[in-house]
Order: sequence, then C-alpha cells, then structure tokens
Amino acid sequence: MPYPRKLLNDGEELALDLRPHWWYFSKHIATGVPLFILLILITTKLHGDVHKWVFLLWAIAAVAWAGWLGVKYLEWNFTHFVVTDDRVIFRTGVLAKRGVEIPMERINNINFHQGIWERIIGAGDLDIESAGKDGQSHFDDVWHPDGVQQELYRQMEVNARKRAGWGNPTVAPTPAAPAAPAATIPEQLHQLAELRDRGVITAAEFETKKAQLLERM
Repeated sequence: MPYPRKLLNDGEELALDLRPHWWYFSKHIATGVPLFILLILITTKLHGDVHKWVFLLWAIAAVAWAGWLGVKYLEWNFTHFVVTDDRVIFRTGVLAKRGVEIPMERINNINFHQGIWERIIGAGDLDIESAGKDGQSHFDDVWHPDGVQQELYRQMEVNARKRAGWGNPTVAPTPAAPAAPAATIPEQLHQLAELRDRGVITAAEFETKKAQLLERM
C-alpha cells in the first residue's frame, strides 16, 4: 500500500515512496534452505516410526518458519522510505509504529554504501547526517541508493527555493505603480506661461513652444 497522502502537509509534494529492497528478505529466506535439505534427507534416508516423528518435527519447524516469514512480509509492506520537497520520512511497524522525520533544511550530508552483489541487484544502505540530537540516520536495503542520494540533493535545492519564495505561485508579484497621466496641451500652455512670467524662459522661447503645442492639437 502506498504512503497515505493524508499524512502529507498542505502544499507538500511527494518525490519518492519506497519500500525496502527484496534483499530485505534474504536472511529470512536463507533460513529455509536447511529446512529444504532436511526434508530431502527425511524422505530419502529415514523410514518407519523415526521417519514419522522426524517429519512431524520438520512440519512444526516449517510452519513456524512460514509464520515468521509472513510477519516479515507484513513489516516490509508497512515500511516506507518517503522523500518530499519538505522532509525525509521513514515509517515502519504493523501494530507498534516507529518513525523518523528529517527536515530538508537540516540535512548536512548524504552517504551510501553498496557491496559488489548489492550493486548488481540495485540495493544498498543510506546514511543521512543532519543537524539535531540524532545526528545520523541509517537506512538498510534501500533501492538504488545512489539515485536516492541524487534525488535528495535535488529536493534540498527545491526546498531552499521554496523557503526563499522563488517560483511559488501563491506569491503574487508586487504590481507596478500606475504611471502619472500626461498633462494636456492647455495645461502645458499654462505651465509655459508661468515659466515665462517667472523669467525662466524668454518670450521668444514661449512663442516657439506654444506654436509647437498648438500644431499637435
């Protein structure tokens, strides 16, 4: 099941919603190999009452192993590694829940580790260093941790622009002040006459400007 959208904040955009890599089940499935080998030995080597009692014990162990694997599947199904433009969210647990949240602005460094086999199958571990009391958070069996690392850096940049108000459609640009209306020609003639009367311009200059204005009427 996907991460519930109702748990996201208003305006928060989801970038990644990952469950653990299937390598998460490796050690649980590997414990079933001895059970399979034991079944072969029981069916080929043992007979009579011994065969019946050993097979009964094997059946009990097989049911317990299947139940344990089922519980691990439920834990896998309820484990989310989520990246949004605001934070990193980790949630796990079927009944008892455990979670980690790391705000994007607090992330200082992101490291990942992959062995040779993990590189082949696309799994690995991720470490996120952040400012806070926890300091570092470790995540196992992450799908393509190198790609997750790049996406985290990209979302950190998106978050920084978001907090700065860049590209935010809800922030309306400040409208420009309306331009002052141009003076009419009679008003300009009156202004020229005042300039002439105060001696700022000569009578000849007044007549020249007056003629130019009258030609535009």
